[in-house]
Amino acid sequence: IAAVRNGNWGLWKPMWILGSSFANRTIGVLGMGRIGYGVARRMKAFCISRLIYHDIKESSFAQELGAEFVDLETILKDSDVICICCNLTPATHHLFNKENFKKMKNTAILINTSRGGVINHDDLYDALKSHEIGAAGLDVTEPEPLPKDHRLNKLPNCVVTPHMGSNTWEARNNMSYNAALNIVSVFENQTPIGKIKN
Repeated sequence: IAAVRNGNWGLWKPMWILGSSFANRTIGVLGMGRIGYGVARRMKAFCISRLIYHDIKESSFAQELGAEFVDLETILKDSDVICICCNLTPATHHLFNKENFKKMKNTAILINTSRGGVINHDDLYDALKSHEIGAAGLDVTEPEPLPKDHRLNKLPNCVVTPHMGSNTWEARNNMSYNAALNIVSVFENQTPIGKIKN
């Protein structure tokens, strides 16, 4: 986008602004709940060679995708793209840190759509700056919102979006509808949708 806006788009240059395909890549999903499953299902359409995931337990619906349950070390070591879709818990807080970035491929892409606290942002900056990993896409950060002068915003291999993964008209309508249903459910002594277990 910047190249077009800056007038750098001239005659065809065969090696200009090249990217990589998902085809024949290993995609790792950390957290195979509803969102992780949705991500994994969509990734299959890109002719990936291997879909691996790690979670607190094996997922019953991962089999239909041909997803392989692996340990965290395998996710870190083998993945070309890691999609973080897990909850933020004491066990996942700063799970992606200096030690674990060293275990990743130097071309790996890290995508976080879960919670910012799963990644140590200082360590991520160092890993991206030194090309220890290839790139990062963050829809969630710590803190949130990320200050506009934050170091991550200055890196060409890091894209930060403002926690907008669910920003569609349909999603907002569903949120409103479900909130109304839950209010009615409570008044009618029924179980609300998405009730958290004690």
